[in-house]
Amino acid sequence: MGSKKRGQADEGVVAEVVHDIRHGEFGRSLSILTGLGSIVTAAEIYFEHDKASFGNRWMWAPIALGPLGAAAGVAGMVSPRASHTVLPLASAAIVANGLQGTYLHARGVAQKPGGWHNARYNLEMGPPLLAPLLMTMVGGMGLLASILRRRI
Repeated sequence: MGSKKRGQADEGVVAEVVHDIRHGEFGRSLSILTGLGSIVTAAEIYFEHDKASFGNRWMWAPIALGPLGAAAGVAGMVSPRASHTVLPLASAAIVANGLQGTYLHARGVAQKPGGWHNARYNLEMGPPLLAPLLMTMVGGMGLLASILRRRI
């Protein structure tokens, strides 16, 4: 009898999630998380790139995309139209910049003394190889939000 109640509760949770996805509530949640994630990520990137004295002009790109992602996330949360126009464009730019950052960080590791032959040391002491992929995930949430959002 106890397992029957648990199964019924699980079905209720699944039904609620499916309802939220069908009616755009999950997309709205992802939109606002994209906006918040953009700001937090841009702030962290600013502090890390400031330590490196912004030695490459591309270090400013993810910082500039932070407020853009935040505005697009908020707009995508409140407006179905923005969730299909502004949010996917801003999110695609964030994803592209995250992938570009991964390439630039890999190149930075290669330029350290010993390059990839000394990978264990250079991955710890060089630019963080996987950090730009976190930004890519924030943009990916925005792309997913734009797909899951209710129709206009």
